[in-house]
Amino acid sequence: MAATGAREAAEDRVFAALANGTRREVLRLLRDGGPQPVQVLADHFDMRRPSLSEHLKVLRDAGLVSEQRSGRQRIYRLEAAPLAEVQDWLHPYERFWRDRMKGLGELLDRMPDDEPA
Repeated sequence: MAATGAREAAEDRVFAALANGTRREVLRLLRDGGPQPVQVLADHFDMRRPSLSEHLKVLRDAGLVSEQRSGRQRIYRLEAAPLAEVQDWLHPYERFWRDRMKGLGELLDRMPDDEPA
């Protein structure tokens, strides 16, 4: 029971982290550009660096990024493994919508085409 609660708490942290657009953009930047110093990430946002640091802390706590110190720099790296849990959770919904779209396509195929006037 305790393991289930811990897993659910970790999943909740991931979903909470993903709920914010700034944090999703940080993940995209790290996905597309690889590991980056915090200042390079901060240059993409119209906010003060301490505000971005709060977002990075949320992402670290959720396990979505890791931090490595190199001298005075902090370099952030995407840790995508927790996103697999999100994908697992979303999979039944993807199947639901795929089935709905297939049904809509079949309905539209059965409808007569409108005659041009």
